[in-house]
Amino acid sequence: MALACEGLVVEYTSGGYLVRPVDELSFEVSDGELALLLGPSGCGKTTVLSVLAGILQPAAGRLRLDGTDIAGLTGRALAAYRLGRVGVVFQAFNLIPSLTAAENVEIPLLAAGMPRAQSRRRAAALLDQVGLGERARHRPAELSGGQQQRVAIARALALDPPLVIADEPTAHLDYVQVDSVLRLLRSIADDTRMVIAATHDDRLIPLADRVIDMNPDLPVEEPRSNRISLPAGEVLFEQGDPGDYVYMVESGEVDIVRVLADGGAQLLNTMRPGRYFGELAPMLRLRRSATARARTDAVVTALTAQEFRRTAGRQGNLNARPGASSETPDGPR
Repeated sequence: MALACEGLVVEYTSGGYLVRPVDELSFEVSDGELALLLGPSGCGKTTVLSVLAGILQPAAGRLRLDGTDIAGLTGRALAAYRLGRVGVVFQAFNLIPSLTAAENVEIPLLAAGMPRAQSRRRAAALLDQVGLGERARHRPAELSGGQQQRVAIARALALDPPLVIADEPTAHLDYVQVDSVLRLLRSIADDTRMVIAATHDDRLIPLADRVIDMNPDLPVEEPRSNRISLPAGEVLFEQGDPGDYVYMVESGEVDIVRVLADGGAQLLNTMRPGRYFGELAPMLRLRRSATARARTDAVVTALTAQEFRRTAGRQGNLNARPGASSETPDGPR
């Protein structure tokens, strides 16, 4: 069995803006593999897991598990997929506080219509598998973080799904607990099951069969020259472009606009001589979150992050004033 993701695009509206955390993502994972969605917070890892879990619908792309188009499932077929084909290990565990460890594991079994006696035997066997057989009658508050994570993994395995997804499985664990949970995740990826974990924790890399980099090196933004002349209406960079340069306005005016969910655009600011914009993208290796377009004929200077730091340091941040670039939507001035 294999999972194939081709050209996945996920977008949503946030505060009236159009946000695209996942853009043209492609990867494959096979049975027996532990795959990592690796990257920093905000890069779209949890969003991808939500699509895999059948919670979010992508805007474009294909996602197939053993030939089944996950993105195309609806109604009863989607409910059946969520219940029996994918097991989810949540970052915050999401155990029900009033239930014992065994009862938490039984929830999906009972939801699937399994008789109670059979569900109890299955839950007991799963807790034994994750090394918590003797803690079956304890409630979450009586368990350590690592133990709660193991209960969550046992629950995800309840209906023996071919795909298990885990969101930041080591986020709430100390270094002692991390080792046992990582080994457990490694062990449950077998001939009939694949495991996909979203993480920023590079300690998982040695245990992984496949690493899907959610924040790869972006293509380099090539300025036409260090000093760029822009006729009125010309776009310097667009929302979503890579960002390797900070721009200083030498003359004229440059508008910073952001795409709205309805397809329109909002003016965030107008950059005038002596103002700089686009500084966070090259410093944090982000894509541009707004578009820069010349309002009038304009001349701008392109600076690398290092050149910008030196320039700002020499000027003591007194002459060069920051603008509301792609990172600071404080409105037009």
